[in-house]
Amino acid sequence: MAEEDVSESSQGLTRRIEELQRRHDQLLMEVEFSGERDYIVRELERLKRETKEIKRELVSLKKPPLIVGTIREMLPDGRAIIQSSTGPDFLVSVAEYLSGPEMKPGTRVAMNKQTLSIVKKLPPSIDPQVMAAEIIEKPVITYQDIGGLEDQIREVRETIEEPLLYPAKYKRMGIEPPKGVLLVGPPGTGKTLIAKAAANRTNAAFIKMVGSELVQKYIGEGARMVRELFAMAKEHAPSIIFIDELDSVASKRLDQATSGDREVQRTMMQFLAELDGFESIGEIKVMGATNRPELLDKALLRPGRFDRILEVPLPDLEARKKIFEIHVRKMPLKDGVDIEELAKKTEGASGADIKAITTEAGMLSLREDFDEIGMDQFKLAIEKVLSNTTERKIKKQVMFA
Repeated sequence: MAEEDVSESSQGLTRRIEELQRRHDQLLMEVEFSGERDYIVRELERLKRETKEIKRELVSLKKPPLIVGTIREMLPDGRAIIQSSTGPDFLVSVAEYLSGPEMKPGTRVAMNKQTLSIVKKLPPSIDPQVMAAEIIEKPVITYQDIGGLEDQIREVRETIEEPLLYPAKYKRMGIEPPKGVLLVGPPGTGKTLIAKAAANRTNAAFIKMVGSELVQKYIGEGARMVRELFAMAKEHAPSIIFIDELDSVASKRLDQATSGDREVQRTMMQFLAELDGFESIGEIKVMGATNRPELLDKALLRPGRFDRILEVPLPDLEARKKIFEIHVRKMPLKDGVDIEELAKKTEGASGADIKAITTEAGMLSLREDFDEIGMDQFKLAIEKVLSNTTERKIKKQVMFA
């Protein structure tokens, strides 16, 4: 009898265990289904948002195109005379939400294709090439990084830096600050370095362009770029416009000229007009640089445009010593390195040549796996760099003989 009770009890426990196991499996399935359901709900919401965005984008893509134009005149009744991009002028109405002082002659607007009504105000058009000319990061070059040009630096600071930093001094003296300075001299003498140091000192926006970038293929494009260049400089004032290789866009005007020469002359005349201008260019300073001053037009060189013309010559002995000291101050030198002797051996070298010599000496030391740079490496570097420079000068003379 006891054995039968034990057997029944065992069978009951077994059934209980099986029942609990089934319940356990059922709960696992419910939990798994609940997780999947939450995931499905979240995914459904995401797809709904994505579908809504796609529909909105599709609606915007189906909108009719707008015509770009420029306001020529605003009439008292609120309508405007506009010049469309297609050519003719139109008398059109202006949307009520756009009426205001910002709608003035010269404003770029977008117009409905059917009614030509103005529906949107557009920002001023600036050529991407002009926008890319602005140097966003402040130049790291300072006057301490330039050797042997003390007189030129002093005059640049008087012309560019002080009028931007201390305009009250000039008002007290009753004089108008100079508009700009032209740097002339052989290549590699530090003209661009001076411009960068001036921008560093004044915290002004530094806008750099090469003169050849202003020479465009189509008539009027170069003059338009000059206008936009000065417009951007006014917007970011105080600013410094630095035009390198100025001779490429300001060469002498000739009686007999090709169509390309005439386009260059149009660009130069627009540049002169911006410098003269009925409106003062104020906190905008213009710096130019060229190594061919004999090619420049006389109209550019008269007072009132480039008020100071500074010659940046090849460095003399003392200047070469200072330039060497600037470039070797972070280099590990041996005790026997004589800066004065190096300066004597580099007569006729430019500042760029001296920088190339110090770099070449460092490269030679790395090749030999030296920890320090000795006099022998500098002598080899001088021989290599100056011989290459001499060969380039000979080839240039032969080319233009």
